[in-house]
Amino acid sequence: MTKNEFDALTVKEIKTLLETTQFEFDVLLWAQEDKRSSVRKLAAAYVMRQKKQLAEFQRLNALYSYENSFYEEGIYEVAGVDEVGRGPIAGPVTVAAVILPPNAQIEGLNDSKKIAPHKRELIYDEIMRQAVAVSCISYGPEKIDSLNIYRATQTAMYEAVNTLKVPAKAVLVDAMPLPELTVPVESLIKGDSKSASIAAASIVAKVTRDRYMESLDEEYPAYGFAIHKGYFTPLHREALEQQGVTPLHRKSFEPIKSMVGFQAETVKK
Repeated sequence: MTKNEFDALTVKEIKTLLETTQFEFDVLLWAQEDKRSSVRKLAAAYVMRQKKQLAEFQRLNALYSYENSFYEEGIYEVAGVDEVGRGPIAGPVTVAAVILPPNAQIEGLNDSKKIAPHKRELIYDEIMRQAVAVSCISYGPEKIDSLNIYRATQTAMYEAVNTLKVPAKAVLVDAMPLPELTVPVESLIKGDSKSASIAAASIVAKVTRDRYMESLDEEYPAYGFAIHKGYFTPLHREALEQQGVTPLHRKSFEPIKSMVGFQAETVKK
């Protein structure tokens, strides 16, 4: 394309051109110097998009620093492991183990708590599309009450790793020690913000558990499980006071622990 040909383009045509990746660098220079302010704004917007894409690329690559230490040793089946649901007074604790392809680029991948729900769903779909293997395990209230929440979470993590269709040759886990595994394990504090694999596991676990809690609204419409996901909020407290304790509630957690001594475990549906 010549400068004269570019000058003959309409603003709409230039916008379409700059939204592709198939143009010569001179086109951007001409757009930046164009006498039309709308064209100069299009050029500035293009440069900003490129900067954001580069920053996201660099951020994602930085999330693979722990994985890279294994990749450099020829270990590529690195499972990230994380949980969601240790704190609620109702519902399961859910654990996911995820093996990603080395340095997989999944835009927006991050600690699930830092991602808006609608975007988390999109990233979940991309993780499931790209992942080498995914395993997700949920333990309900009975198991939590019998084992205690720490042991239930740890046991679910072992099961998630051991049920991956592609065996993990190394594991990165958020905070929890997993001494019974026979492969190398690295436990990372706040690992879901440091490791791409753990971040992916956090999203899979979060989306899986949230979907389950939302599905409970049909069976227990008075409890608002889709809203609070089992955490002890004022809405949840009010539902307990008016409706009672359900089989979904963890009897070893307060205030349920105190309530079950004087209130039946049946519930109006």
